[in-house]
Amino acid sequence: MGIEDFKKLRDNDFYYVDKSMFIKELLDNRSGGSLVMRPRRFGKNLGLSMLKY
Repeated sequence: MGIEDFKKLRDNDFYYVDKSMFIKELLDNRSGGSLVMRPRRFGKNLGLSMLKY
């Protein structure tokens, strides 16, 4: 349905919602764990892909 691979988005100049600040907040939060709850089709996989790359 959508592209969920950040590298593919970046390499092909597609538009996407930048979640860099959300990722920074996750990394700065030194708690034991983080639970990310979002509705369907809200970019959870893309956010994880951004962390990977």
